[in-house]
Amino acid sequence: MRAVVQRVLSSSVTVDENVIGKVQKGLMVLLGVTHDDDIKDVDYMVEKIVNLRIFEDENDKLNLSLIDIEGELLVVSQFTLYGDCRKGRRPNFTDAAKPDKAIELYDEFINKAKEYNIKVEKGQFGAHMVVDIVNDGPVTILLDSKKNF
Repeated sequence: MRAVVQRVLSSSVTVDENVIGKVQKGLMVLLGVTHDDDIKDVDYMVEKIVNLRIFEDENDKLNLSLIDIEGELLVVSQFTLYGDCRKGRRPNFTDAAKPDKAIELYDEFINKAKEYNIKVEKGQFGAHMVVDIVNDGPVTILLDSKKNF
């Protein structure tokens, strides 16, 4: 499982000109699932993301987590995080999970995140989405549950 985690002042996702998810100060997560991911990957990623210390404390040090600041979380599925561009000019997406598996783990990620008593919003799996991100810092972190980076 891969994630692009962005600290945001606000973020929203729109489908067919309707805003379906919107958050204020917190995190915007683009989440990709690969074929061999399972519940352990979900657990690792949720715990890692909600506890990432990427918000400033009173001394302007990155010591606070999403939970600490009572921030909000927007999660958007993003199979293109598994695009392999090493060969040729067109990405190869064979490492992305098939939709039935990906949506199951995406929904599980959303449900587990909600267990932390934070506001969690989401995109629409498989839809064409317009994502508005007001990155704060900017702070952007890449995560991989297999710890490839």
